[in-house]
Amino acid sequence: MTSPRKTRVAVVFGGRSTEHAISCVSAGSIINALDPDEYQVVPMGITKAGQWVLTTGDPERLAITESILPAITSGAEATVVPPSDPTANGLMVLEPAEGPTALSDVDVVFPALHGAYGEDGTIQGLLEMAGIPYVGSGVFASAAAMDKEFTKKLTIAEGIPNGPYAVLRSGMNLSEAEKERLGLPVFVKPARAGSSFGVTKVSDWADLEAAIVTARQIDPKVLVEAAIVGREVECGVLEGETGGAPEASVVAEVRVVADHDFYDFEAKYVGDACEYDIPAALPERVTREIQEYSCRTFTALDCSGLARVDFFVTPDLEVYLNEINTMPGFTPTSMFPQMWAAAGLEYPKVVDRLIRTALHRGTGLR
Repeated sequence: MTSPRKTRVAVVFGGRSTEHAISCVSAGSIINALDPDEYQVVPMGITKAGQWVLTTGDPERLAITESILPAITSGAEATVVPPSDPTANGLMVLEPAEGPTALSDVDVVFPALHGAYGEDGTIQGLLEMAGIPYVGSGVFASAAAMDKEFTKKLTIAEGIPNGPYAVLRSGMNLSEAEKERLGLPVFVKPARAGSSFGVTKVSDWADLEAAIVTARQIDPKVLVEAAIVGREVECGVLEGETGGAPEASVVAEVRVVADHDFYDFEAKYVGDACEYDIPAALPERVTREIQEYSCRTFTALDCSGLARVDFFVTPDLEVYLNEINTMPGFTPTSMFPQMWAAAGLEYPKVVDRLIRTALHRGTGLR
């Protein structure tokens, strides 16, 4: 008797953004969670230069070891031609010694990419053109969630509280009136980046220009946000099974306990700079409000699949949206899988649900 065909999952990771290494770590965890009896994994890396290669799916080689960040490099690996033909789910592979060969059908893609050229609607558009189902939000939602300016505009229109902010497009600077409106301190950040890359806390206006220069090394459009004094909390959202209403996880709090001025990259991924309360010690009313705002944010941006929504909670228990991530970190220490585990949905079941949701949804208008 012939064994049933396994679902073929292409896990795509690495990429051209500053979050290349975190994408690799996320992919390693996802691959490790996929049941080999049900899924056949195609580990597909993208180098920092943008080349697609068949590469290792070994979680140990994709992990951060002794503060050394993993990376995808081109070399002896076969090169993959990105998909673009909606009449065939196959991929063309260019073997160094053998020339072009066809890779058998891919049923679904898990784009474990963070930041630009991955989480921002670009790969989603490519997969839509190829007609290959994929995990996560579509083109519009991915782009809108990646761009913090438009996240704010859409969620403010939905009645979700946001803190004061200003947008500086290329060549623009903060006016004196805007400085007075925002006050000090402020956070200066790239409008379209994640993992706290390029973020600077400014407590003296004399340091503003240098902070803008740092942010513009990643993105010409810069966001300047008034600092909100309060606790940092997060909530996971999953699309309802078979397209139902979105569901919220438990709420978690991140506490920076080491010598970090804020929740920056080093605090997030290197060392033991943070402690996590899962669930967060909040009044039930506030927890419900955060969960409601999380699902409303997910819906306001027309998200699919999954998201992690981040908030500030002030000492007066007022809640303000910070940002939304449509492909949150999937590393072993990432909050998204931990929050769902606390809600009773363990990591492998989360990954399995995301793939089943993507296959059910397919491509096209959603």
